[in-house]
Amino acid sequence: MSQETLSAHTESGDILNKVAQVTLAFWIMKILATTLGETFGDFISMTLGLGYYAGLAITFTLLLIILAVQIGGTRFHPAVYWAAIIGTTTAGTEVSDMMDRSLGLGYALGSTLLAAGLAATLAIWWYRERDLSVYPIRKRDEEILYWIAIIFSNSLGTAFGDFLTDNLALSYIQGALVTAAVIAVVMLLHYMRALNDILLFWIAFIFTRPFGATFGDLLTKPLDKGGLNIPREYASLITLALLVAILWLSTRKRKESSIPIR
Repeated sequence: MSQETLSAHTESGDILNKVAQVTLAFWIMKILATTLGETFGDFISMTLGLGYYAGLAITFTLLLIILAVQIGGTRFHPAVYWAAIIGTTTAGTEVSDMMDRSLGLGYALGSTLLAAGLAATLAIWWYRERDLSVYPIRKRDEEILYWIAIIFSNSLGTAFGDFLTDNLALSYIQGALVTAAVIAVVMLLHYMRALNDILLFWIAFIFTRPFGATFGDLLTKPLDKGGLNIPREYASLITLALLVAILWLSTRKRKESSIPIR
């Protein structure tokens, strides 16, 4: 499809929604994607011994390829979308670790910088669109800002989760309980209509990252550090299998519900 044709389709509204609808299945898959991002990111940088700079280069190259496919399309493809989510959460792991361990900024300062980046992205989004709705997304410029915000959110969630376990010396279970409490409050505020749903979405998106990451650490860290000592590659494969299964079930259910009754 040419750029002129694509622009015409965009202006006429013919390009379909490009992102996943926010449902219970969405949040379950998001948590699994963050767990996979944690284990796979650590597998690249630690298990393979490539280091954070090389790991970041690899993960961002893969992420850019996937995002090019995602943004270049004209409709929602679940497999491509969730591959992009996994890519952003894996890159987030590398960004957080590089800021702390390679650049020496620490998780607290790193979290502050990433929060500022997210706030700036959302401010630009609002200035351009006067709307921060995350579903549906049909405009290409809006989708680019959507993915930039997601990269910042996943990186911020990683840094915050590491701050809980490294700086505050919480166990992985305690860290999961803290982030689970935040998510529970977000759910309560959503049902009470106490805060804007868009704000609640981004808060939940940030905090599901450390929530899922703590399970990644629980699976792979040594026994003396409170983990189960499962090899990172096995933990990644198990989590990927669960994510694919839920994606298949949710996609199948959506197709069945769209079949007209005669």
